[in-house]
Amino acid sequence: MDHERIIYILDYLNHYTDERKHVTVRDIQNYLSSKTNLNDVSAITIRRDINRLQTSGQDIRIIHGAHNTAEYFLVRKGFTFNEIRFIVDSVSINKFLSDGQKQRLIKKFEGLCSEAEVHQLISRIALNSQAEPSANLLDNLEKVHRIISQTKKINFEYGKYDTHKQINYYSKRRNMIPCKVIYFNERFYLKCMDEETETIRTYRIDRMKCISSGERTKIKAVIPKPDGIVLDIFEPEEFVYVTLRVKRFLLDDMLEQFGKYVTVMKDDNSESVLIQAKVGVGHGFYRWVMKYGQDMEIISPQKIREAFAEKIKEVYDLYQK
Repeated sequence: MDHERIIYILDYLNHYTDERKHVTVRDIQNYLSSKTNLNDVSAITIRRDINRLQTSGQDIRIIHGAHNTAEYFLVRKGFTFNEIRFIVDSVSINKFLSDGQKQRLIKKFEGLCSEAEVHQLISRIALNSQAEPSANLLDNLEKVHRIISQTKKINFEYGKYDTHKQINYYSKRRNMIPCKVIYFNERFYLKCMDEETETIRTYRIDRMKCISSGERTKIKAVIPKPDGIVLDIFEPEEFVYVTLRVKRFLLDDMLEQFGKYVTVMKDDNSESVLIQAKVGVGHGFYRWVMKYGQDMEIISPQKIREAFAEKIKEVYDLYQK
């Protein structure tokens, strides 16, 4: 009975107290009487149980008041409330989780909060998305991380949409060594290395199914650290220093994407600035520049400028037919 009572007291302090909300021994007695049918528990017994909890490592604080009164509250270890709220907001906006999965995850974090704090979690961020959530993302991530830790090859089926808006999965054994999970543009990707060619391949984890481990790898596959700024999830063809002329209103956007790796210079045109950074150049880079239209111009190197001009010409030719 002693152990049961102590657990009830700890549970009460966990859910009904925090640094702003405190309870008295009388409050604990009323809770035990109304919720657990433990009647007539003396104040001395409750104080002794609190001392036991403190001795066992629970951070229970006591605030002494006038006339020998005292109030108690539990300082929970682990996540702070602001950290829990941030995690809950992150779960709320995760487009890969179904509503049911979100609610189950959020419920677990609510168990770490006091009753007053739970009410502050009710206002959650809404997700504006037309895409259906992936029901198997969490399971896929768990399997992928486990196979990486086992230094084994990975086998899976991979899916792509067809014209009927259905995902078709292609079943084939992949001679791939899983290396790293990357979160990029709100999606999870798996970077793999082909053991024979040592080329890097990239797969969306939510498009994988029937994931299983293969034989142990014969080589230690390591994804090279990017030698510059990467603007696309796929491997660039090369890293080169690129100079861009951009309109001034894009400067915030450029600094957010390039961070400390960009050099900003004045331009002869007061409405523009020049920025220079070492960037991974490939198809993804050209698509990235293209989305800014006339507000961005590649100045150098000349070969990159000419290659982009050729791609612009190809787009122009499409509309001349």
